[in-house]
Amino acid sequence: MPSKLVSPPSIEPVTLAEAKLHLRVESAMTDDDALITALITSARMLGEQITRRAFITQSWQTVLDTFPAPGQNVGSANWYGPQWGNSPGPLTTLRADGRTGFELFLDHAPLITVDSISYIDIDGVTQTLSSALYKVDSITEPCRVVPAYGNTWPGTRNEINAVTVNYTCGYGAAAASVPEPIKSWIKLRVGAMYENREEFATGRSIVAIEMPFIDGLLQNYRVQTY
Repeated sequence: MPSKLVSPPSIEPVTLAEAKLHLRVESAMTDDDALITALITSARMLGEQITRRAFITQSWQTVLDTFPAPGQNVGSANWYGPQWGNSPGPLTTLRADGRTGFELFLDHAPLITVDSISYIDIDGVTQTLSSALYKVDSITEPCRVVPAYGNTWPGTRNEINAVTVNYTCGYGAAAASVPEPIKSWIKLRVGAMYENREEFATGRSIVAIEMPFIDGLLQNYRVQTY
């Protein structure tokens, strides 16, 4: 599911002052302020990529060609009653992993809210799906959205990007909402990049900075499956 950032975070989890304190750079020395600020942003974006999370509140958009559904004309439909997607009723487990096939997964956690779900109907008209017609599970990670009880996803026109989901995610709008291990990892990453500013130093490549212990700070925050 392709996703794009709509509204980036308005602040960073680590302030410039916090980073300079960690780097032992005097607050009065401002020559490297722009560099340190850029490193904070780079470290935060890398941490979000590694964990598949949003650290500070931000808005994302996910698009699909159609609403998710189990494979059509599968033999299991004979065991579970009417063909999937044609009749209302509770969603019955179809797969061994407990999924029904109707789950729409959002690829950034933690979820704050699903802002809207729109789709192009079979007549080519863009519709906004009522929030009463779907249920959001923000406890599971990644978050899943499924049809509300007694409903199925509506039909869509056969064209690309027919379904658009806008949602807001993150730990909160304040840096204090971000877990401390994540903030510590960002500061340590900033320190490593600040001390190693070039791709090569004295003939030695430093493109990949190995930090296995430090990277363990993010281990408990990784979203493991999609």
